Amino acid sequence: MQVTVEEQSPVKKILHVEIPSEVVARELESSYNQLRKTAKIKGFRPGKAPMSMLKKLYRDQVHTEVVEQLIRSTLPEAVRENAPDMIGNPEITTSELNEESSFTYAATVEVIPEIPDIDFKGLTLKKPVYKYSEEEVEHQIKLLGKNMAKLEEVKEARPAREGDAAAIEYKGYHNGELIVETPEIDDFQIIIGSGTISKEFDEQVTGMLPGESKEFDLTVPDNHPDRQLAGKTIHYVTTLKSLKEEILPEINDEFAKQIGKFESLEQLKDAIRKDLQANYDRRSEQEVNEQVFKALIERTSFEVPEKLINYELDAIIDEIERTYAAYDLSLEMTGQTHDELREKYHDTAVKQAKRHLILGKIIKQEELSISEEEMDQEFEKIAESIGHPKDLVKQYYQQSQEQVSSLQYALLEKKAMHTIIENSIIEEVAPEEEADEQTAEAGKGEE
Repeated sequence: MQVTVEEQSPVKKILHVEIPSEVVARELESSYNQLRKTAKIKGFRPGKAPMSMLKKLYRDQVHTEVVEQLIRSTLPEAVRENAPDMIGNPEITTSELNEESSFTYAATVEVIPEIPDIDFKGLTLKKPVYKYSEEEVEHQIKLLGKNMAKLEEVKEARPAREGDAAAIEYKGYHNGELIVETPEIDDFQIIIGSGTISKEFDEQVTGMLPGESKEFDLTVPDNHPDRQLAGKTIHYVTTLKSLKEEILPEINDEFAKQIGKFESLEQLKDAIRKDLQANYDRRSEQEVNEQVFKALIERTSFEVPEKLINYELDAIIDEIERTYAAYDLSLEMTGQTHDELREKYHDTAVKQAKRHLILGKIIKQEELSISEEEMDQEFEKIAESIGHPKDLVKQYYQQSQEQVSSLQYALLEKKAMHTIIENSIIEEVAPEEEADEQTAEAGKGEE
């Protein structure tokens, strides 16, 4: 086998592979001999058909199989020696297979770019210090109270108001015809003010008495997710069938005990304070990380392989589709296409790919590794977060080496980021101060 490398760019190369004629002839002969043992040809017993007839009847099949076998047996070595940092699968183009000559094929591969050592030490980073407020704690307590509220039938005859659970019957018409997207619904439940149908619909229902009917027109916004309804004026015929109101629980120690493993209301509040601060700490960490990547991307110049960009785009679009699916929507219903999203998020995907490449370079440059103890600690954290035994979590991951490797690399990236920040100059600032400085920087860029 002879391999010639054509460098198309720092991250893309074509491996031209030539396999000698004697190897081709040997593989063809072997394939025909194997086929002869099982081929059923009229007038001949298995294994007795002449080679000329086999070649006439099965030439295309055998040539296809031999081409696949030749590539399968030579490509790994060609890649290992000439493109060890290959990303994904190569694109293969082949020549015609000829019994009397060598066989050639070309493998177009993308590779991880060669990034020069990164000078990451001594970065000056501003860390915004966020702190929860007691108002936020009380707000969370109120939300928990609403989650535990009971709905009870409104006994006195009073108008519907915000927060009520209303059972309604409604029809939607457009140009006098009942529209498919809003068919007659006999017993539809809404929480007034939540915008289940729309905020404007809730406003019309507010003030109605149980048993009362009402007709009104509403125009659906042009940016409505359902493109079949967007921009249409719908004539609604609505009847308020019944009302229920929220009965909130009393906020006390007993309430805390019902929420979970808390002995008192103060203990519940302490847990909320801890969660709020943890979220703020993560936000602060993310903002510092953004500064790190901004600085290192400016210091480092390299080309990003298209495959890595596409991987990031696939992940972004998958996440968007999962979010829509949670609301029973699809891209088609929102009037978007995959191509439009790929164009919209292309720059974001490039940044994401650059971040992974930079962290990968730091990992190699600093010779970082993950010990068994660190893996065990991570299994412990995962187990605690999902409420399962650590041994079960560990067993789940160890079912697949790919899953273990993926977790290890995620930990390596975290360690690389920690290494960068550990070697940086960190200045703690108030969030307002950080925002003012960012605005000033943006203003400089516009001058």
